[in-house]
Amino acid sequence: MPAPAPPTPSAAPPETAVRLWVKAFRRMMRPPRRLKFARSGKIFCGGSLLLGVAAIATGNNLLFLLLGAMLGFITLSGWLSEQMVRRIEVRRKPPRGATAGHPARIAYEIHNPRKRMPCFAVEVQEEGCAGRAWVATIAPGETATGRAEVVWPGRGVYPLGLMVLGTSFPFGLFRKERDVTVPGEAVVWPRHELAVREPRPSGERVRRAGESFAGAAGARGEYRGLRPYRPGDDPRDVHWRTSARLGEPVVREYERDRSHALWLCLELRAPAGEMAETAVEVAASLAHDAMLRGEPFGLATGDGTVAPGSGRVQLERVLDALARIRFRTDAPRLEAPAPPRECVLITPHAGADAAWGDVFTAERGGR
Repeated sequence: MPAPAPPTPSAAPPETAVRLWVKAFRRMMRPPRRLKFARSGKIFCGGSLLLGVAAIATGNNLLFLLLGAMLGFITLSGWLSEQMVRRIEVRRKPPRGATAGHPARIAYEIHNPRKRMPCFAVEVQEEGCAGRAWVATIAPGETATGRAEVVWPGRGVYPLGLMVLGTSFPFGLFRKERDVTVPGEAVVWPRHELAVREPRPSGERVRRAGESFAGAAGARGEYRGLRPYRPGDDPRDVHWRTSARLGEPVVREYERDRSHALWLCLELRAPAGEMAETAVEVAASLAHDAMLRGEPFGLATGDGTVAPGSGRVQLERVLDALARIRFRTDAPRLEAPAPPRECVLITPHAGADAAWGDVFTAERGGR
């Protein structure tokens, strides 16, 4: 499994001016081309050195001939590896929907602009990441795609800039590397697979199998059609005539009015830490469950709102917003986008206002 990338920018301590200067100096002094010895290369070069000493000491022409062949072998290896990484163009495609703690793949489009010479055994690696994309061959004038697997440990926006283009072609004695800078970023979503209960704004009871649901009158909206019964559906929605004909329960499905969307309100006025990240995961899990139920939902924080919607696209909008938020003690005050009794508050700490319809706290594991 690939090693995790560096911590999220929001979780990392702020860098001092000295650290920034040191990092800039190291990058400036870093050579654009680097040659690293493989284990076989070290053995081969060591053997060449010993052979050269023996040839000089003995004056044996056969040893000099063998030494020349080995030095030519080394020279040919260095020249060919340079040709593999020279003039190569790389285009990065960051993953869409990367989740913290889960493997994600970065795609690289590697183009060989030469007209006659192909490229072999080309690797691409992000600086600071262990995953590598490998392409066996790229024909002249063609483009090949390689993918590297990366695991980001936490949510956030990760900057992507420097890529290392390398190859061990042709003999595996050395690894030639070249730096390629392509600005970009990867948006990493929070985890959204926590087991959380169904929210109950306005004092509504939780939908459970075998229990009735005290839904608000008129909240169902327009009739859409029939679908198979799922645990937690309102028994009043069962279409008994169709259920008797098919031999299995079938319920009526309604299009809920947008005014009755589930509003998830996340409190940002708290110090960053484990509790804050748990609150984000609770909000993400509530949005994911609402999407599975086909229920419209929206997100509100002190920094802005995501208008109500439904489906996978709406979930991605909410997860994108949750990936970018920052917890801080001076965050703007959270304003409810609807009457508080119709909203669900997610907070990192206890002691929330009782005016909210439902409250999820990180201290209680989202319950």
